Amino acid sequence: MGLRLKFNLALLFVFALGFAVSGYLSYNLLHKNARDEVLRNAGVMMEAALSMRQYTVSQVRDKLVQKEDEFLPQTVPAFAATEMMNQLRKKYPDYAYKEAALNPTNPRDRAEGWEADVVNQFRKEAGRPEISGTRVTDSGLSLYLARPFQIKDQACLSCHTTPEMAPAAMVTRYGRDNGFGWQLNEVIGAQLVSVPMSLPVQNANRAFQTFMASLGGVFLALFIILNLMLYVLIVRPVRRVSAAADRLSIGRTSSADKAVPELPESGKDEL
Repeated sequence: MGLRLKFNLALLFVFALGFAVSGYLSYNLLHKNARDEVLRNAGVMMEAALSMRQYTVSQVRDKLVQKEDEFLPQTVPAFAATEMMNQLRKKYPDYAYKEAALNPTNPRDRAEGWEADVVNQFRKEAGRPEISGTRVTDSGLSLYLARPFQIKDQACLSCHTTPEMAPAAMVTRYGRDNGFGWQLNEVIGAQLVSVPMSLPVQNANRAFQTFMASLGGVFLALFIILNLMLYVLIVRPVRRVSAAADRLSIGRTSSADKAVPELPESGKDEL
């Protein structure tokens, strides 16, 4: 096995190891950044919904004078926040917001499937501030952010303890079987925001492919340059020294016509 082959095998091993480690680290970092970006977007949506809820409580509900025989759902914070986010979905259909409850007043807010699992997880793990995860939807991979909805205000129970205590117009609109029996400090549901991950993941994959292609190009250029340097600085001088040593080993110090010239000395390195 020649010197150049040994050198190239060692070089290829080092390059392959560096390529694999760099690929692993960069892939994980890029996809972590993509997930963090989606989480930030989900957090912004969540805060927007919470702001709408607060606006409804402080600016809208008390301003609307309701008749006893009329119930205005627009005065309910959850309804207002959901309607506002539904307007957003008209332009961004892959984004979703839902205040999912196990026993909601409005049937459209009933937790189903994975939503119920999230609510039950909050009920089991009291004090947990939020849950995030991914799920596969018809439009691709989606990330969800959930926060528990807990009854902390005694005033909320005036409409949700028994049908007899609730406004008659609300009972007429939603029935006697929906949204009653809530308890103070009970986790009755969760605020859920779903944000698509397809575009951030595509951007992360594109950046990863560009980085790996660039890294491969750098490694290839280094491989060629190091091989040229190996030949010019080591292989060629060693061959000349080896040829001169071969001649000396067989006693050839001169030919029939002239003496064999001395090996020219050049450079200031060991060779």
